[in-house]
Amino acid sequence: MIDLELTWQQAAGVAAVLLPAAAIAARSGRPRVARAAAFGREAGILVALFGLWQFAGSFASASPSVALDRAAWIWHAERAVHAPSEAALQHVFLPYPPLIQLSNLYYASLHFMVLVGCLVWLFTRHRDQYRRVRTTVVLFTGISLFIQFMPVAPPRLLPGDSMTDTAIQYGQSVYGSVGGFSADQLSAMPSVHVGWAVLVAVVAVRISGSRWRWLALLYPALTTLVVVITANHFWLDGIVAAVLLGLVLAVQAAAREAAPALGPALSRAWPALPARLRPRRAGASQAPAAAEPERLAIHIGPPARGSWEDREPQGGSHDRTGPPVLPARDL
Repeated sequence: MIDLELTWQQAAGVAAVLLPAAAIAARSGRPRVARAAAFGREAGILVALFGLWQFAGSFASASPSVALDRAAWIWHAERAVHAPSEAALQHVFLPYPPLIQLSNLYYASLHFMVLVGCLVWLFTRHRDQYRRVRTTVVLFTGISLFIQFMPVAPPRLLPGDSMTDTAIQYGQSVYGSVGGFSADQLSAMPSVHVGWAVLVAVVAVRISGSRWRWLALLYPALTTLVVVITANHFWLDGIVAAVLLGLVLAVQAAAREAAPALGPALSRAWPALPARLRPRRAGASQAPAAAEPERLAIHIGPPARGSWEDREPQGGSHDRTGPPVLPARDL
């Protein structure tokens, strides 16, 4: 099978080229070059994020037996609440090899390509919405990576669930020609595939003005079907991803609503803060400087005709806010 994805090493190399090149090009001052630099910067950020996702998948914080125990718990929990059986659904499609092979290819490659296509569309056609969606992608993917450090085995590796590893069966596995328990196969919870698909559908429905935009809802439904019949995810993996994405969107919406009220308060308080601190800082720095000459005068000898505070020095000047300046004959 042709692997259309980048490894984390390849992604890191691409990002290492794109980000510095975009930073240099942004300083050219030419509008076209600046637009190309902005596109290159965003592409570098996304490729770096994808590389981080690939890299994090190669680590696990527990042994494969723990990942299998968690997968078994999910399997039995779904049966306890009478969720549809993933195995029963897969057995409906197994007699049709072309559908299974197409599903394997879909799972291996399409999720990232569609997400990138969505972001490119936003960047070129709806630039005002791009950064918000890009932030959603980063937050959702980052939180998912954090959760995936607690490994959960996919159903295709769980003994006793009667599910077939379809990618191995047809030689389409992105993990190699044989099955196994490498760390990058133990990151089933949550399903980033499903989360990204739901995000793409939400963006298309909310931003696109096309009358056909509601067809985008078929994409997360089809993605959920594919990740189940290929035995890469449980139902719960996709449900958790959708809930997590909903929480990220809710937090972003709450932050946008709070920003208009918080902004003016911060703008009023921030300039006043240094003004209140400035007199204290000046007084603290000037006190030692003013006291030091007086101690020197006491050690050198008693001042003639009163102290510095009692008289104005002759032939000199007296700065009431700083150290006194004495005439030469007094020193």
